[in-house]
Amino acid sequence: MILHEITGSEAHPLYKALEVSNGDSHYSFLQSIVAVSIESGRPFLSQTILKAINFHAIACLHSNAGQYRPGPVQVGEYLPPAHYRVPDLMDDFVNLTNRQWDASDPVELSAFVLWKLNHIHPFVNGNGRTARAASYFVLCVKLGGWLEGDTILPELLRANREEYVEALKLVDESADNGSVDLSPLHKIIADHLTTQLK
Repeated sequence: MILHEITGSEAHPLYKALEVSNGDSHYSFLQSIVAVSIESGRPFLSQTILKAINFHAIACLHSNAGQYRPGPVQVGEYLPPAHYRVPDLMDDFVNLTNRQWDASDPVELSAFVLWKLNHIHPFVNGNGRTARAASYFVLCVKLGGWLEGDTILPELLRANREEYVEALKLVDESADNGSVDLSPLHKIIADHLTTQLK
């Protein structure tokens, strides 16, 4: 069952109800995979983890949950890379993230993951949820465990969507000019992390 095909709208009450339920299991899975990554001594990002995060976010809501998109997408005015480039771009992204793992500041690496996943937009749907969750996964694993707080970073980012989207655009512009400047996202993540940990 793919609810979006049945209801025809993400605004439908049935869609909204399942989206909330998926959100609960999404964060439960995320917390588990953070613990497993730390306890197994394998603190790194993988495409398997990213696909699983996306699957938990959009299962039964959209087709191709947990799979890279089979066609083009457009996000507002932004046109992500062509779908046939996604597997190679994701290979490069995951490899670069893992190469930077030890040398990078946790917030900086989290900001990179948040930006790059949104930039590639590898999935049919749930890219924002997946990027926020993956960013938080990296942050928690680098800091040694699930971080305390009633409202966690992915939800704080979602609640302040305009600020977050504007920061993504600024990073995109810097990348287009030849030098990725993550400082707008770094600041937002650091500020929200301070709020979460209060």
